[in-house]
Amino acid sequence: MKYNFLALVLSITLLASCKKEINPFLISKQNIGYLTDSTQVKDLQTVFINDSIYKYISGDEFTGNTNDIEIYEKGGNQLLVLSPSQSLDSTSTIRTVKIVDSRFSTSKGLNPNSTFKTIKDNYKISNIQNTLRNVIISVNEINAYFTINKNELPANMRFDMNLKIEAIQIPEEAKIKDFYLYWTKK
Repeated sequence: MKYNFLALVLSITLLASCKKEINPFLISKQNIGYLTDSTQVKDLQTVFINDSIYKYISGDEFTGNTNDIEIYEKGGNQLLVLSPSQSLDSTSTIRTVKIVDSRFSTSKGLNPNSTFKTIKDNYKISNIQNTLRNVIISVNEINAYFTINKNELPANMRFDMNLKIEAIQIPEEAKIKDFYLYWTKK
C-alpha cells in the first residue's frame, strides 16, 4: 500500500511538471502568445499584466471609428497595436493586431523585420493587392497580411496601380513594412 501511494504521488508530480509553457511571443493563426481571437477588450489587463496598455478614447461614438489599443513594455518599447471589432465596447473582441516588436515570431521565423523571402519560402500566398504606395500580401494560413512599400519594387512597378503584381516579381530582399493578423467573427 505504501508503494502504491508513493507511485501515485510520483505520477501526479510528473504529470503536473509536464505542463506546456506558452511562448508569449509566438504568433499562430488564432493567437499571439496569451492573446487569442476570443480575448475581449475587458480582459487585456489580465493578458498583458506585465505591460502597459494605452487606449485612446475620443468621441468616436459620432464617427464610428474604432479606437486602437497600444501595448507597450514597461520600459517603453511598443509591442502591438490592437483594433477592437466594436468601438467603446468592453466585450468586443480584437479584430486586427499590428505586430510591432520583432520578438513576436511565427514557428517558421516570420517576424516584422523579415523579408518577402521568409513569407514566400514558408507560406502559401493567398492574394497580392496593388495599392498606391504599398503591396499588400495576404496569407490565409495564419490569418495575416503584410505591407511592402513599393519603393522596394523595381522602378517600372511602382506607379501603375492597375498592374497585376505576382509573387515572382517581388524581390526576395523586400522588407516587410507592416505585419498584421486579422481575426473575423465566426
